[in-house]
Amino acid sequence: MRIGTQELLIVLAIVVIVFGPTQLPKLTKMFGKSVKSFRDGIADSEEENKDKDKTVSETKAATDEKKD
Repeated sequence: MRIGTQELLIVLAIVVIVFGPTQLPKLTKMFGKSVKSFRDGIADSEEENKDKDKTVSETKAATDEKKD
């Protein structure tokens, strides 16, 4: 399901009507900050998962050595 040009124009027109043209720059700035924060959060989460996987692997290897 893709958004076409007509649908996009309708959504933009509704946004302009609801918020007014003076508020659009503020809204786009807030939206940009939100997207950046979301991406940073995802990157941090992925980094934490890699660290946990590495720790689990090291612990498993140490456990296997003790069994031998």
